[in-house]
Amino acid sequence: MARGQVAVVGAGPNGLAAAVIMARAGLEVSVFEAASTPGGGARTMELIEPGHRHDVCSAVHPMAVAAPFFREFGLADRVEMIRPEIAFAHVVRPDHVAFAYQDVDRTAERLGVDGTAYRALMEPLASHSAELLDLTMNQLLRVPRHPVAALRYGLGTLEQGSPWWDMRFKEYFAPALLSGVAAHTPGGIRRLVSAGAGLMLGSLAHAVGYPLPVGGSQAIIDAMVQDVAAHGGRIVTGHRVDSLADLTDADAILLDTAPQELLRLAGGRLPRSYTAALDGYSYGPGAAKVDFILSEPVPWAEPDLARAGTVHLGGTRYEVAASEREIARGRHAAKPFVLVSQPSVFDSTRAPAGRHILWAYCHVPQGSTLDMTGVITAQLEEAAPGFSDVVVASRGMSAMDYQAYNPNYVGGDFGTGAVNIRQLLARPVAGTKPWKTPLGGVYLCSAATPPGPGVHGMAGYHAARQALEDVFGLPMPSLKP
Repeated sequence: MARGQVAVVGAGPNGLAAAVIMARAGLEVSVFEAASTPGGGARTMELIEPGHRHDVCSAVHPMAVAAPFFREFGLADRVEMIRPEIAFAHVVRPDHVAFAYQDVDRTAERLGVDGTAYRALMEPLASHSAELLDLTMNQLLRVPRHPVAALRYGLGTLEQGSPWWDMRFKEYFAPALLSGVAAHTPGGIRRLVSAGAGLMLGSLAHAVGYPLPVGGSQAIIDAMVQDVAAHGGRIVTGHRVDSLADLTDADAILLDTAPQELLRLAGGRLPRSYTAALDGYSYGPGAAKVDFILSEPVPWAEPDLARAGTVHLGGTRYEVAASEREIARGRHAAKPFVLVSQPSVFDSTRAPAGRHILWAYCHVPQGSTLDMTGVITAQLEEAAPGFSDVVVASRGMSAMDYQAYNPNYVGGDFGTGAVNIRQLLARPVAGTKPWKTPLGGVYLCSAATPPGPGVHGMAGYHAARQALEDVFGLPMPSLKP
């Protein structure tokens, strides 16, 4: 008896998660990727000089060890992860820095007068991170399985996303830490969605740390590709799918694409109401990034920053809020919040001996074509006097360069859609099965579906589970190594 056939369009983390599940279920799986290599938002490349391996998008991966799909997949047993003792740090001023250690007690000790308040907020969330991920990594329109954890998380989100966000704090270090993780979600930090995302990211820093995969983010992709191949699937790179009509042999099609790409591929076959919903799907601010090659590690004014895998530059909570607000209004910030990762300090495979790489990006307005190299370099120079002297080479990517790199990143939004209340509940459409399209056997599995942005594989997980049930009447397979 012939096996059922599955086509996956897009070899990013979500597309590959779907492919892993379908292949392990015994189906014949083909993954089609337009680029020359798989990876999407988790690709690692020699962007500037040979031997220097840069993460094109994501670099730091708490979800790769914490998200339900990757936990069951056993990614931490397949890929070597380095977990810096200091998960992240936030530079308020060059000599005023807040540190988030994986150890929440040590973090609290270094926060001084606000340590007790920070611990009271974050320790219960970190202790119940698995329950919180069960809430946030699934479709939100359902009754929480862990109501106490959900209530605690909800109350913290209401506090940190409201004008009362500073009510428990007396100084600016603890609020800066929380603002830095909230600012990973563009669109403004004093919003419920940003506050909730920030609390989740902050709690993961203490629960699992902020791991760096040895060899770069590509190691995550390679592990998934190997698993697909081990179960009979194939990855076809350099192959752009132009229409769903090209995939008529497939019993199920899973699309790791933006909603606009679904519209293009469907070629007018979707119902008018669904088409209107996808047309109304919105995108958030873009990202502009700079990759650096350095002759030595960053000369931070605060030496302990060298022990942090991730560094946030942006000043006080209110300065971060002001810069993110400017960007949400469509204006470039003069001094934007900058996210920095320095993997080669911890992973010698990323650059030749005597060299280092650095990854830094900031948010910019939708569709920006501005190269932010000068602005980001100035931010780094302020926190690390003499930084410019150790720069060997750099390469900037504007928001529209990101769209050219991956069509899912519309206007440079590498979250594949604005993260706001409406698009948490309707991503891209409202309903209990948002991964399922009106076309029989066709599913959307990108970050434009729940649970949204991040290297977690969960959008692919949910779409694949739905397709297994609907099309093949099969149960979820084991994902264990």
